[in-house]
Amino acid sequence: MVLLAIPVAVVEPLKFVSLFVAKGHWLTGTGMIVAAYAVSLLIVERLFRIVRPKLTTLAWFARLWASYVALRNRVVPWWSCSTEANETGRN
Repeated sequence: MVLLAIPVAVVEPLKFVSLFVAKGHWLTGTGMIVAAYAVSLLIVERLFRIVRPKLTTLAWFARLWASYVALRNRVVPWWSCSTEANETGRN
C-alpha cells in the first residue's frame, strides 16, 4: 500500500502547483495536470512490473490476472502477440 502512495504523492502536489503557476493561463495549468498524471501512470506501471511476480503467487490475483489477460487478448488480438513476446523474453 505504501508503494501506491508514491504516485499520489507526485500528482496531488502538482495539482496545487499548477493552480498557482497557471493563474490565468488555463492551457499551461491543463498541461501541468496532464503531465502529472502521465508521470503518475508511468510510476504505477513500473511498480506493477516490479511487484507482479510476487503478486501472481497469490491465488486470487493469479486468477484475476489470467482472466484480465485472456479478455484483453480476445478484445485486442494484435496486442497479445507483442505482449506475450515481451513477457516471455522473446522479441
